[in-house]
Amino acid sequence: MADVDEVLDDAGGRMEKSVGALERELGGIRTGRASPKLVENLLVDYYGAPTPMKHVASITAPDARLLTIQPWDKSVLKDIEKAIMTSDLDMNPNSDGSVIRLSVPFLTESRRRDLVRLVGRKVEGGHVAVRNIRRSGVESFRSMQRGKEISEDESRRAQSDLQELTDLYIGQMDEMKRAKEQEVMEI
Repeated sequence: MADVDEVLDDAGGRMEKSVGALERELGGIRTGRASPKLVENLLVDYYGAPTPMKHVASITAPDARLLTIQPWDKSVLKDIEKAIMTSDLDMNPNSDGSVIRLSVPFLTESRRRDLVRLVGRKVEGGHVAVRNIRRSGVESFRSMQRGKEISEDESRRAQSDLQELTDLYIGQMDEMKRAKEQEVMEI
């Protein structure tokens, strides 16, 4: 059985991965300005295999309202257009045969509010993931205590340390939420 430090290290690593996953998800939520993160993880049918767009094309934001996508293989251009049109981005690709241009429209007030709610749901999902990791750690400590591997005091101390880790990562997620909501509401 693992010792207390191993359980804490494992839980911390998993919580950090949850924060990273949330950061990637929030990066894909559209704001009023163009960002390659909006489309880089859209799946493109690349010779029969669903592949993230960032692996088949160069994505740049030459200005605040425009994204340019230049596929490395011109034959995948139509598949990239299809991936953009079937996504929930509400954007229409404009192609000249070698480069796709995506104009990022201004967001309406109601769309901004919808996006803020979406951000809240994604962050709450992150909170749930971190709390599930905490619960798993607490169970490990209780199991160690029942197996007489650690004392009751050591179990309580370990659970307190785990709660501090949980609070730290949930705080990071809440800060990401505040920043993303502010970015979405910015005109």
